[in-house]
Formats: sequence, C-alpha cells, structure tokens
Amino acid sequence: MRRALAAALATVALAASAGVASAHEIVAREFTAPVPLELLFVGAGATVGLTALWLGVADRRAGGSERAARQPAPEPSDRPLARVPAAVARPIVTVARVGFLALFVGALAHGILGRQVAAENLATLVLWPLVLKGVGLLAVLVGSPWRVLSPWETLYDGLVALEGREIALAGSYPERLGAWPAVAGFVLGVGVLENLTVATRSPSITVAVAAAYAVAMLVGSVAFGREWFARADALTVLFDLLGRIAPLAVRRRDDGSVALAVRPPWRGVTRPLGNTSLVAFVVAAVYTVSFDGFTATRAYRSLLDPAREALGVGVASVALYASGLAVFLVSFALAAALAERLGTGAIPSSADPTAAATAFGATVIPIAAAYEVAHNYPFVATNLGATVAVVRDLALGTAGDPIRPLAGLSVELFWLSQVALVVAGHLVAVVAAHRVATRRYGGRGAARRGHAPFVLVMVGYTMLSLWIVSRPLAA
Repeated sequence: MRRALAAALATVALAASAGVASAHEIVAREFTAPVPLELLFVGAGATVGLTALWLGVADRRAGGSERAARQPAPEPSDRPLARVPAAVARPIVTVARVGFLALFVGALAHGILGRQVAAENLATLVLWPLVLKGVGLLAVLVGSPWRVLSPWETLYDGLVALEGREIALAGSYPERLGAWPAVAGFVLGVGVLENLTVATRSPSITVAVAAAYAVAMLVGSVAFGREWFARADALTVLFDLLGRIAPLAVRRRDDGSVALAVRPPWRGVTRPLGNTSLVAFVVAAVYTVSFDGFTATRAYRSLLDPAREALGVGVASVALYASGLAVFLVSFALAAALAERLGTGAIPSSADPTAAATAFGATVIPIAAAYEVAHNYPFVATNLGATVAVVRDLALGTAGDPIRPLAGLSVELFWLSQVALVVAGHLVAVVAAHRVATRRYGGRGAARRGHAPFVLVMVGYTMLSLWIVSRPLAA
C-alpha cells in the first residue's frame, strides 16, 4: 500500500501542470484564469486512472485465494495523539455552544435591524459562508463539530435540562424515513435556495430561511427526540459525512474527556453507509458542490438562457439542477450494479446492487470534500474577514479599513492549491474504493473488476470538477 501511495502522489505532477482557475463569486474578480483543457483532462484522468491501476497490481492485500481474501484483515486503529481531560474539555464545549448560539442569534438580529446590504450584514456574511461552508471546511480537517455548535440542538438540550429527561413526544424516529428528510433539506436548501435564488444576497430572506429551518429542526426534535438531528438535519448529516475523511479524529468519551488521534483520510470512508438515503445524500453533495461552481460560469449562462426561453424564468434553473442530479444518481446506481456484477462473477444469488451502493457510497465523499474545500476556502476566508470588519465597526461606531485575508495570495499559488486539493481528494476516493472492493469481492482479479466501474465514475468526476473550475466566470 505504501508503494502504491508513493506512486499515486508522484502522478499529481501530471495534473499540477494543468493549473486551475475560479473561485466563489465574492472572490471571482481576484482569481480568474482559464487553463488548457487538454492538459487539465490528461493530467487529472491519468492521475486517477494510474493510481487505480497501480493499486490493483501492487496491493498485496488483494492477493491470495478468494476464500482467504474474503476474510479481510482488521483495520489498524487510529494513532493516539493526545487526550484532553474533562475539566478542560467541558468548559471549552460550553463556551463554544453558547458563543455559537449567540453568533447565530446576533446574525439574525442584524439581518433584521442592520443595513440590507449583503456585504455589510451579518446575516448574509455569517449564515451562508461561515455556518454552511466554514463549518464544512472545519469538519474536513477535524471531524464534524456540528453536534456541539448546532443552535437548534443547543436549544433542545436546554429544553431537556428543564424537563429533566429526553423529550420525544411522538415516540422514536420512524425508521422508514431514513435520512430522506435530510436529503430533501439539502437539495432544497443548498441545491436550490443557495445556488439558484437571491437568498444569499438578501439579509431578510436569509433570516426567514434560517429561522424557519431552526423552528423545523426544534419541532422535529421535540417530536422524535435527539435522533431527529442525526437523520433529518441536513447540516448534521452533511458535516458528519465530510468529517469521515478528517485526518484528525476527535472523540468525546463517557467521562467527558476528549481523545485526539490521527488516521489516514480514507479510513473513515471505507465504512458502509447505513442505507440508500445516505447514498443519495452523498451523491447529491458531490453533484451540488460541482453545480455551485458551475452556476458562476459563462457555460452555465449559455445553457440557462435557452432553457429560460423554453421553460420560463426560475423553472429553467431548477430544471437544469434537477436534470444533472438525476444523471449523477443514475450513473452511480449503474456503477454499483456493474461493480457488483463484475465483482461477484455474475452469480445472481450473490449479487446485491443495493449493498454495493451502500458499501461504495462513502468512497466518493473525498471528492465532495476536496471540491468543497477548493471551491470555498477563498469564499470563507473573505467573508470571515468581512465579518470581523463589520463586528469591529459596530463595536467602535466607525468604518475602518476592510480586512482581506487573501490579499497576499498569488494567482499561481491559488492555482496550485486548487489542483492539489481536487486531485488529492480523488486519489483518496480511489484508494478507499479499492479497499472496499478488496474487502467485498475477495481476490485480486475480482477486486479489480469490482473496482473498475467506480474508477470510471471517479475519472469522470475528476474531469468534470476541474473543467468547471477552469471555466471563465460570467460577468
């Protein structure tokens, strides 16, 4: 495996020569530079494809007899790094929860009382960039902090403290719902509202959306208990999934202490997803973060204008989003079915496409995470600087100089960071899918066959992601 990873890292140079361009709309003017598509596609595709080929040949875990290979070796445990005692961890958690709730409420208040200008209002500066995107970036690094920071879970815990017991007035969460409420919330809230409406540029609309969502989450938790957050809150599900690839594992123990450990980024995404609704969520996340970048390009405008003429304003953009999502879902389902057929040797009794989808579903999380970081870190940093500046001006009563955290970032360094992040995410995904194929299908030949459909999907995702970030932005 070490030799395979060394070869994989060496191939990054193929993609690095291509470069990348574009970022989120607020920094679009600072970082825009189209690149030659030929170099982009060859570098990215070769990186992912050669990595998969090398893993299939060099990984000794896939060797041996079929029967022996079907008894997977136990995964090594995470490497302990440090332990924070309860006396230190509990105050930190309390301050974080109260502070984040205060920030959330303050942003809502400023959204109502402050100037209705997106770049000067805490509602639009905090809720979309820092809460939705910033917490996601933090989850990729250290695991999801959302169960600590979530304002609605903090309010629920307050109600539990007053009641003296867990609250679930309607009983336990219905298993048949799975994570479908979270899927619907993600598609509507992030896919449609964030990407296709003016909500992110309107403080008043942002306040209405955030308040309505908070009420829905609190009502659901009172009805079905704490499980509601894990299954129905789109943000909890999203950040938990992104946190699977975090190289730093943070775990709270029963005694209140916190254990820190380091792990390879692919380890968490080799664990199967619990059900098909989570598979749909992961695929929707991969697609939506790509679509988010696509909406800022001229290519999107060239597609949208004819669609508007045919379908009308508003309907056209939603139709484009829904069509692309359907293509991604179908392509992943077909890849899972083909992988199961090839990996099991086309034995009908042993083939289970649904089980294959849940087994491989988490392996594409690194793709979503990599593009999320690559696409949004300038957006988050810029809005963080703007938020600090607004809070400073409110506190001092004067208008000071703007804060630009990325002012010293060169275009060349930005290109390199984009390439490194996107390609690294796809490499982690390929490694994870290879390990799942080896564990699920056994011997080297079966594992290679089962892995192949997902290699094709990941090569396609790689090319699409880098094609999007290479496109000239719309004015």
